[in-house]
Amino acid sequence: MPPPPQPTTTEKEEGKDAFTEEVLRLAAFLRKFYYNDLRDIILDADASKLHFPLVIEFAELMDSDPKFADYLYSSPRDFLPILDTAAQRAQSEMIKQSVDLEREGKQKKFVHVRIDVSGSPLEFPETSPSIGKVRVKHMLKLVTLKGTVIRSGGVKMIEFERDYMCRKCKHRFSRCPELEAGNRINLPASCPSTSSRGCVCSSFEVIEDTITCHDYQEIKIQENVQLLGVGSIPRSMPVILMDDLVDIIKPGDDVIVTGILSAKWSPDTKDVRSNLDPMLIANYVRRTNELKSDIEIPRETIEDFEHFWKEHEDTPLEGRNLILRSICPQIFGLFTVKLAVALTLIGGVQHVDASGTKIRGEPHMLLVGDPGTGKSQFLKFAAKLSNRSVITTGLGSTSAGLTVTAVKDGGEWMLEAGALVLADGGLCCIDEFDSMREHDRTTIHEAMEQQTISIAKAGLVTTLSSRTTVFGATNPKGQYDPDESLSVNTTLSGPLLSRFDIVLVLLDTNNPEWDKIVSSHILNENFDKKDKINVSEVKWTLSQLRRYINYVKNQFKPVLTKKAEIVISSYYQLQRKSGTHNAARITVRMLESLIRLAQAHARLMFRNEVIQLDAIAAILCIESSTTTSPIVDNIGDALHSNFTNNPDEIYKKQEKEILKKLGLIEDSP
Repeated sequence: MPPPPQPTTTEKEEGKDAFTEEVLRLAAFLRKFYYNDLRDIILDADASKLHFPLVIEFAELMDSDPKFADYLYSSPRDFLPILDTAAQRAQSEMIKQSVDLEREGKQKKFVHVRIDVSGSPLEFPETSPSIGKVRVKHMLKLVTLKGTVIRSGGVKMIEFERDYMCRKCKHRFSRCPELEAGNRINLPASCPSTSSRGCVCSSFEVIEDTITCHDYQEIKIQENVQLLGVGSIPRSMPVILMDDLVDIIKPGDDVIVTGILSAKWSPDTKDVRSNLDPMLIANYVRRTNELKSDIEIPRETIEDFEHFWKEHEDTPLEGRNLILRSICPQIFGLFTVKLAVALTLIGGVQHVDASGTKIRGEPHMLLVGDPGTGKSQFLKFAAKLSNRSVITTGLGSTSAGLTVTAVKDGGEWMLEAGALVLADGGLCCIDEFDSMREHDRTTIHEAMEQQTISIAKAGLVTTLSSRTTVFGATNPKGQYDPDESLSVNTTLSGPLLSRFDIVLVLLDTNNPEWDKIVSSHILNENFDKKDKINVSEVKWTLSQLRRYINYVKNQFKPVLTKKAEIVISSYYQLQRKSGTHNAARITVRMLESLIRLAQAHARLMFRNEVIQLDAIAAILCIESSTTTSPIVDNIGDALHSNFTNNPDEIYKKQEKEILKKLGLIEDSP
């Protein structure tokens, strides 16, 4: 086959002129729209920084130069370097035109133009597919992928460019390693010289001091489970980060990555066909952790919430119970459990003292009960109400278990995030909580209380965030013995149980009256459902309830009133004085739990103040738990608790009884 025709001198000059014209036009665009960003880069005097990002919006580039924007999307590997060259040209021109920049600033050698596709057509599903829908048509295009970082490797150095010289004609040329071929440099079969005499030499030598190295890191992202259909398996994809992008994200982070979709050859194995595994060479990475809990709530919906509470201004607990009835509506009764679930999902306010010590605002909840009491249904429903949730078992869904571990992937040690890290900022539902691994039993204490996970394995030393609410469920070990402690009945240690704000025990005891009520409810639900639905309950659908929980969490930061402080303090002191076997476990942690639950109840009641009612509601919730000595008579067990017809009237009696027990009011003669 004859060699391809070489470009003539005229063609080369025309190509060079076109390239120069393109660079000048783009440099003018960068100076016009990103002058301040370029100025900050020029004036940056940090000697430790070598690479500088210049983030530009693709939408602005489309408006200014639609032809180049189209080329950039179709062939990013060819046209992204033109933008980097334009950034250098823009720097040079700005320094020449400004005396201040020339005197105080310095042109930076490595400025990387990063493409932000927000608000542009590149956000459409065609160019921003889910990881599981990446196909051959996206190859070598500029695509955007969304996902959660599940693995993160260490930062390494990679050879980016090397200069060679022909031994015969002394022609110099550059070569870059191919990431697709395992970072191997492929030399040409003959000298690439385009001189008139030509050169067919195939012997080259490396020119010393011409090797350019860059920082390099490989991570793996997985598509969001909440966006998948039922039965779908979440897919993952490796992502290559370079230069200023390395070491800016950790396992568990939600990210939006824009880059070039490429592929690399799978390792050679005898008698096995070699495949191409897709990978993304990142151009721009954006963390979206701060957007985890944000849900678009229309103004009309907020007005509905306000109108609802105006209607129930005189009977607030009746309004609260209407909301609670919509939690897991297929399960009859279990008022205490539904209230506890609502308070756990809403949570309290995080407190940071003067020394910087943080006291978590997220409550933790544990359901201990016999099979068939609805524990797993509550877990699944709670996961639907949370905008970010992970459901797993005590054994964990991956080798990382519940926390984090170090795994070896392709000869390199990487951190793999577990369920608590992946649920950072959301809810982690753990079924069969008592069956967790030994590795997790030692690390979950820190994850639940300090909301961090520290790891030092295989040379990887770091701390990851686990700001998550833990909702656990477990069966008792054999037949539950009320005379034994909870630790003995569940095989969970006392320190671990103390991390939970609410521990509810659901025992399926014989209760003929309750069985009759439940069976009637189930039959009515199946055969006369249309006639039994209350019109006032219809509007509290799953989506509406999800919006309500998100709104009150973000809108209200309730503070304790003086009356609420007195009630909570008195109850805590009374528990400390208790002489039962549980008293040894009553610590300051319980006081913090009371404050969290009271704040959560105030949010549930659409208030910015924690009043006495909220404090007593938190006490009643704690009273149903097995971690304290009960002071309220006939509180009832959680499984057989039911909604009452006049909750506001019943509350007044409970309030009076509690205040008497706390010594805040005297017994009337």
